[in-house]
Amino acid sequence: MRGGGGAFAARFGANLAYCRNRAGDISQEELGMRADLHRTAVGQLERGERVARTDTLVKLAGSLQIPYDELLDGLLWTPSIRTAGSMDIEPFADTQGPR
Repeated sequence: MRGGGGAFAARFGANLAYCRNRAGDISQEELGMRADLHRTAVGQLERGERVARTDTLVKLAGSLQIPYDELLDGLLWTPSIRTAGSMDIEPFADTQGPR
């Protein structure tokens, strides 16, 4: 995954596994049923093999009865800081203009 997606997926997966285990006796299969996902999808998310879509994030948080931000704990974005470009026009070398 580009842009740090692999690290993002791994952290999200660790957060998901932690929250699922903290919720009690909920298997990946049970969470999948609650969230309308296949159990293999839950496993892939927990192992960091895929990144959850927004609707999947909402389904998982709702199924675990937790705030969404618990699944996003430790995931931060720092925007790049760029300046606008500018055009500089050099004067002609002589007073006659272009050749």
